[in-house]
Amino acid sequence: MPPLLNPRLSLSLKPLFLFSQSSFAPRKFQIPRQFVSVKSRTFSSLASEQSSDNGGTGVGGGRSGALSPSLVTEDFQRIDVNPPKGTRDFPPEDMRLRNWLFHHFREVSRLFGFEEVDYPVLESEALFIRKAGEEIRDQLYCFEDRGNRRVALRPELTPSLARLVIQKGKSLSLPLKWFAIGQCWRYERMTRGRRREHYQWNMDILGVPEVTAEAELMASIVAFFKRIGITESDVGFKVSSRKVLQEVLRCYSVPENLFGKVCIIIDKIEKIPIDEIKRELNATGLSEEAIEELLQVLSIKSLTKLEEILGGAGEAIADLKQLFSLAEKFGYSEWIQFDASVVRGLAYYTGIVFEGFDRDRKLRAICGGGRYDRLLSTFGGDDVPACGFGFGDAVIIELLKEKGLLPELSLEVDNIVCALDHDLQGVAATVATKLRGEGQSVDLVLENKPLKWVFKRAARINAQRLILVGNTEWQKGMVVVKVLSSGEQYEIKLDELE
Repeated sequence: MPPLLNPRLSLSLKPLFLFSQSSFAPRKFQIPRQFVSVKSRTFSSLASEQSSDNGGTGVGGGRSGALSPSLVTEDFQRIDVNPPKGTRDFPPEDMRLRNWLFHHFREVSRLFGFEEVDYPVLESEALFIRKAGEEIRDQLYCFEDRGNRRVALRPELTPSLARLVIQKGKSLSLPLKWFAIGQCWRYERMTRGRRREHYQWNMDILGVPEVTAEAELMASIVAFFKRIGITESDVGFKVSSRKVLQEVLRCYSVPENLFGKVCIIIDKIEKIPIDEIKRELNATGLSEEAIEELLQVLSIKSLTKLEEILGGAGEAIADLKQLFSLAEKFGYSEWIQFDASVVRGLAYYTGIVFEGFDRDRKLRAICGGGRYDRLLSTFGGDDVPACGFGFGDAVIIELLKEKGLLPELSLEVDNIVCALDHDLQGVAATVATKLRGEGQSVDLVLENKPLKWVFKRAARINAQRLILVGNTEWQKGMVVVKVLSSGEQYEIKLDELE
């Protein structure tokens, strides 16, 4: 038998707050005077006494060292029961919705032949810091751990993908088609559909230099939308290429090292006034003439008009033409449109970029992605042709609400099993175990409850069958089965129950 807890520690660890059943308002709980030392002592000092009282070994193998050093005072206020700002709890009804959404993410990925991967939520801070001034740098949840290492909660998944690919090296067989569904963290201003933590569905293709990879990725997103009831009249894709911007800047001899900064500014075009965009571009060193020409090109919404300005010989036009041609073959040409202002804010994109948007313009971007052929070399690896997208869980839920398309997802259980006599609880457990072993879900009533309560419980959990274990029936080795949808009722031997 383990040694008893030190009485002083036990008293200090008694519950120090109460909850009212009718209200969640803070309640104070007065500790009886006899439980409070004349001198203020910490939990850790009490634990030290505990340790010495037990020969220096402590209770539970040294767990006392983990106790909080907070002072024991007479008044305790309960903690805030809300999750940290920008984060969420997932009670059962919300968890059912999340599982439903993730199921469709996974099913679409499976249909397109992708394999699932995942990475640590906590990564090296250096993994996410690529170029000075990049927006994501200021949004990291980062800190120094106890080993003096700079770490961060991942704000996105693509850098982790790149790290894993470099780690695996030549053991990987290209092309790779990987997907992940992971929790991401960004400290940013919250708006509708934007939180500080969210889950993101990523699909990435590595080892394919052709635009067929981007076309395949967009086809998978369209397939997902169709599965959940979203149509081309609800959402669309704005498509462009980073190479368009590069060609314009090259005409005005803008240094290559300014390209990333310009992209970040252009990515704000729909978020801040155009005069502010001009001021920020001017601050990078662009001439007034270059800024005006750049903004004129970025306002183009026609691929034909863009070709008139840039000519048809460049890579940007060729890539975009091929993408739109493939969209027709895939059957989603009505979903996409050219928009030269789309550049995406992340520095690593190198070619085709795209964003999903709701046509009513009530929400932020639903998803986005593009080609990032040179990402691996920024981490010291060999570059591999690559493209991918990120699709957050928060915005799509808002869109489904907006369109009245949220599914009704109730708890559903195959069986509810109830013993009508306390002495038959063990038999009821045997019935439940048998059915669970056959893959059926069972809600076993663990207390003696009246039948009225059992029927209400069955209705609440949408049980298909009610199985009653009663004395009269069990003496014959039988149980009572009631099919709740039809009201049909019959007796059956336990070994025949299935």
